[in-house]
Amino acid sequence: MMDTLVTAEWLNRNLDDPDLVVLDCTVCTIPGDDGSFRNVSGLADYNKGHIPTAGFADLKGDLVDGNSPIEFAVPTPERFCSAMGALGVGDESRVVLYDANYSAWAARVWWMLRWVGFDRAALLDGGLRVWTAEGRPLSTEPATRPAKHLTPTPRSELIADRDEVLAGIDDGAVCIIDTMPEEYYRGEKSLYERAGHIPGASNSNALNLFDESGRYRPDEELADLIEGDRNARTITYCGGGIMASSSAFVMTRLGFTNVAVYTASLQEWAADPACPMVVDTPEAENSNSNKEGQA
Repeated sequence: MMDTLVTAEWLNRNLDDPDLVVLDCTVCTIPGDDGSFRNVSGLADYNKGHIPTAGFADLKGDLVDGNSPIEFAVPTPERFCSAMGALGVGDESRVVLYDANYSAWAARVWWMLRWVGFDRAALLDGGLRVWTAEGRPLSTEPATRPAKHLTPTPRSELIADRDEVLAGIDDGAVCIIDTMPEEYYRGEKSLYERAGHIPGASNSNALNLFDESGRYRPDEELADLIEGDRNARTITYCGGGIMASSSAFVMTRLGFTNVAVYTASLQEWAADPACPMVVDTPEAENSNSNKEGQA
């Protein structure tokens, strides 16, 4: 049985296995002069050089619901399975996913595969960055795999929607985890309609899950970074459900049994005035203290 996290050495040894499908999941984030950013498909970079035999899984294309106002909105299970089948992923395939950044894009595809009932997928630890750092070859040849059939057997509980998160705020049995960097969690910075975090959410920055090489930290270090009841209903979120998927991947490996990703995340939540948010900046704390003193 393939582990859910494989090394570049393992992948290099198994590249020619007939049942193994390798997929590049890269999305490129382009910063703007005003502090904003936009995400574009990594297909152009894939065409310049990718791991040999790898196809391209497009999170800005066939793998999402392009009709939704939410970026990276999850498609129907049937549409997702059809798109994966077109990439050569069938019920008996094994899949290794990677990207050129911090494995979060690959983790999002891994999570969606679990969501549709497919458990034969792994992430390449360190992704393309480690592959190239180890001097391994790249190819410009597009993948030519015959289409396969991937049967959807959805696990709806792996994806949380806004209503479940709203209900979870006042439910002591539900743990909500904000995986954004600390300054965004506190509300000092914001990339969305409103600053801050969902009330009651704890903060566990998903970027801290990686070491300097881009690999995931050892399990014992990850266990110290992500604490909590491993049997409790746990919902991760971020801005667009990408880094939250990386945290959910790690939590699943650590033995958490009831994890969901709020895939729409702050894109949806911060844009809806009916969804509460909390700001934890020193200014806000001082303001609250003043109000209490005046009461």
